[in-house]
Amino acid sequence: MRRLLSAVLIFALFAGHASAQGVADLTNAEASSGLKTALIQGAGKAVSELSKTDGFLGNKEVKIPLPDALKKTEKAMRMLGMGAQADELVLKMNRAAEAAVPEAKALLVDSAKKMTVTDAKNILTGGDDAATQYFKKTTSKQMAEKFLPIVKKATENVQLAQQYNKYAEMGSQFGVVKKEQVNLEQYVTQKTLDGVYLMMAKEEAAIRKDPIGQSSALLKKVFGALSN
Repeated sequence: MRRLLSAVLIFALFAGHASAQGVADLTNAEASSGLKTALIQGAGKAVSELSKTDGFLGNKEVKIPLPDALKKTEKAMRMLGMGAQADELVLKMNRAAEAAVPEAKALLVDSAKKMTVTDAKNILTGGDDAATQYFKKTTSKQMAEKFLPIVKKATENVQLAQQYNKYAEMGSQFGVVKKEQVNLEQYVTQKTLDGVYLMMAKEEAAIRKDPIGQSSALLKKVFGALSN
């Protein structure tokens, strides 16, 4: 992610000085390849950070909490000696997210490879999270489909998870459980997606703030000719 946006922004800074046909060829061929390579590397880094042990559980920005309906009763649960069950569910949900995230890499790589010149322009001229929104638009549905079976497997033997699913649908009919939290597996899957895109957005914001400072050897090689 950082290398991609650095590439786009450096290109914008120096493209006005490029006039030789050889440089134009570099822009269309090598530079395009460099952008996609950088995007793939950035996606790999994000996935690696989140998929390690405590990638979710140890990061307060993406840690998956109990669904709201359970959070409201957590104090009572602990008073009744059910604290261990609540803790187990939080642990299992976050471990499920960490186990599912590696499935995102292939989808993000494929999305990067399919990026068009128009996509790159929109990322450059868009908001602070334009690149993240591009990924969200092109990968969220498929990513959710990959995550869900892993989440189900990780939580299927958790007693509290089974009990929650049993009563949450009934609770939704009375408006005490949010629609997106009726099914625990769907809830964890969505929270996993949210975590992936949140971390990518943070990376993107950092690049936009200091694009030149994030340049790599790859980008210097690809874009060095543009200032000649």
